[in-house]
Amino acid sequence: MKVGLLVGRFQPFHYGHLEAVKFALKRVGYLYVVVGSAQRNHERDNPFTAGERIEMIKAALDDDGVDPGKWMAIPIADADSHSLWVSTVESMVPRFDVVFTNDSLTFLLFKEQGAEVKAVPYLDRVEYSATNVRDRILERKDWESLVPDPVAALVKKFGGVERVRSLKKRDLTGEKDE
Repeated sequence: MKVGLLVGRFQPFHYGHLEAVKFALKRVGYLYVVVGSAQRNHERDNPFTAGERIEMIKAALDDDGVDPGKWMAIPIADADSHSLWVSTVESMVPRFDVVFTNDSLTFLLFKEQGAEVKAVPYLDRVEYSATNVRDRILERKDWESLVPDPVAALVKKFGGVERVRSLKKRDLTGEKDE
């Protein structure tokens, strides 16, 4: 059985991520979903914890009918050096045959280590990006249509809307918006 690895931060998990998982699962029998930058949270570009992101991924995949026996999420912290990151991933994830990514650095690092790497087609990249979702939350525009319903519910449950807005205010002023 061919095993794949899909790397992302999923801040938050959106329909583009869902399509990437489904794309990868059409090509492999099992998929490890690496939740990257696992140590980063409560930051403007990384508002959600690794645990929250894994919960979002599970809820979205369950809701879409993806067989839970065909994938596993694994949180991985950033390495201090890009040259060490692939070995960090390899030490924390069981054996895999192919890496799925659209991140140019991830692509390059795994390719340099001799891994088979495949680009994932984007689903309307401008619309479906975690940056766009976070920006829409900040701008009080519709963001919920960009994420699966269970993800929207979890973002609200986690206080994610308020967190994203609070983190942006802190970035601008250095202090929390009251």
